[in-house]
Amino acid sequence: MPDAVLAIVFAVFIWWFSTGVVLVLNRLSTSAVRISQVASTALALAALAGLAHAARQPGVAGAYCAFTSALLVWGWNELSFLSGWITGPRRTELPPHTVGWARFAASFQAVQWHELGILCTGIVVVAVTWDAPNQVGTATYLVLWVMRTSAKLNLFLGVRNLSEAFLPEHLAYMASYFRRRAMNPLLPVSVLAASAYLVLLVSQAADAGASGSAAVGYALVGTMLALAILEHLLLVLPLDATAAWRWAIARRNPVDRPGTRDKKPAAQAKDNTAFSVARATPIGGAALDAHDKFFQAR
Repeated sequence: MPDAVLAIVFAVFIWWFSTGVVLVLNRLSTSAVRISQVASTALALAALAGLAHAARQPGVAGAYCAFTSALLVWGWNELSFLSGWITGPRRTELPPHTVGWARFAASFQAVQWHELGILCTGIVVVAVTWDAPNQVGTATYLVLWVMRTSAKLNLFLGVRNLSEAFLPEHLAYMASYFRRRAMNPLLPVSVLAASAYLVLLVSQAADAGASGSAAVGYALVGTMLALAILEHLLLVLPLDATAAWRWAIARRNPVDRPGTRDKKPAAQAKDNTAFSVARATPIGGAALDAHDKFFQAR
């Protein structure tokens, strides 16, 4: 049981910290984001190799390695989306008054490549762990996939808290595809179904006959599922879902935002416009030319 408790603490910490790291990376400069994309891709490839190795290791260390590797692979999906690298063919706000099937189709187009990326990555995860004794990594990835898909559908159908603060500025248009309402019919179903599976995982982890590695594996996967259920509840409860990551979602300086580095201040732009107008006139142009020659001579 102490091993399971330690696994729960580890899972909670890595969930909180890794989420914050992804949010921080997407609020850096454009060049830093590109570097993080390359580094994340290399790390995800290494994590897949680690997952393939850990799947053949049935011990406690193998459970931790498989769990961490699966999170790193999932983190690549999250970072590639939040950085705007892999999203969808639609990169504009939802047109007003779009409803029904047209709204669903437009919403899917906004995340189409991202969803296909998750699917392809999931196939690779299943392939490298196929018929292996340690399935902690695969179970972790599948739990994240199912629960994140459920969260997206609930945001589409409508919830109280849209958590727009998690979106970086270049993905602000994504909020137009969400819907704000007190509740939707899918949310209770999502929470109840996930809770039923969580009870099964907890019973397996608490089973006296379970080995230490099995208890740790069930605890790791169960903790991620419990945190996903909590995220679902925060969609409708009158609580601030971003409070735990205030340090990660703080607004950055405008001069560091993509596309603003080379922009001139408004006052300077105004002055330059005035000089351009003056130089376009015969008298003004002659006066400014004389002014320039005088200071060049000095």
